[in-house]
Amino acid sequence: MVKVIAEIGINHNGSLDMCKKMMLLAKVAGCEYAKIQKRNPDVCVPEHQKTKRRMTPWGEMSYLEYKYKIEFNEEQIKELCDYAKKIGIIFFASVWDVDSARLMAKYTTIAKLGSASITDSELCAVTRELFDYVIISTGMSTEKEVEKAVESAQPDVIMHTNSTYPCPVEDLNLRYIEWLSKKYPTKEIGWSGHEYGLVTTYAGVALGATWVERHITLDRSLWGSDQTSSIEPDGLIKLVKGIRSIEKATQYPPGPRKQFTGENKKKDSLRKK
Repeated sequence: MVKVIAEIGINHNGSLDMCKKMMLLAKVAGCEYAKIQKRNPDVCVPEHQKTKRRMTPWGEMSYLEYKYKIEFNEEQIKELCDYAKKIGIIFFASVWDVDSARLMAKYTTIAKLGSASITDSELCAVTRELFDYVIISTGMSTEKEVEKAVESAQPDVIMHTNSTYPCPVEDLNLRYIEWLSKKYPTKEIGWSGHEYGLVTTYAGVALGATWVERHITLDRSLWGSDQTSSIEPDGLIKLVKGIRSIEKATQYPPGPRKQFTGENKKKDSLRKK
């Protein structure tokens, strides 16, 4: 069965209540996983960006202050993990640095290395050491960078993606899913989409993706850089329903044509012999 990750990311805007609402949405829609992003801003924000001023819903502040505003602390992470267990969904994070990996490993057994992080060999190695299950995304990367990340992170799942937000459909290169499947036959291959609409994500499943990730939001008009390239509640429900329909429609392996009961009845009424 295709596993679906609802990527909350930073669309919670630092609100535990909003994050829980999106986790519950993911559960109701039929997703197996809900994911956020976890950073230590002191480590992840470049020095030249830290003091830059930014307008936010909480007023004007430095970029570093803003990044801390939308991060959950350890107590909040534990609360979200407890909530996930309560509603029956698996909660985890994309870890952006070693500090965040070590924190999340206290509460989860699965982690993701996002496209921006897979060239960090130390983080790849530490993440593999700390977690039972590791996912990587391949956006922004050359083939050699992907190969090196696979070597250092030894991921269980490799997700094709294009890191443009939102990504034009002509740049999706969905058949890279087939390439990865042939190149890494012992790995699970997925699609992490940042495009508008659902059709191309469905196509990714038809091409062999066994994991799907899409950013979700309660409302695309909310403040935040990732909101407009995310899918709203109705879209998430349609996404999961469509994926399950594709699974049913492709359940039989290639082989001679099958005749089904429905068309056999039709044959009796339409054919002379």
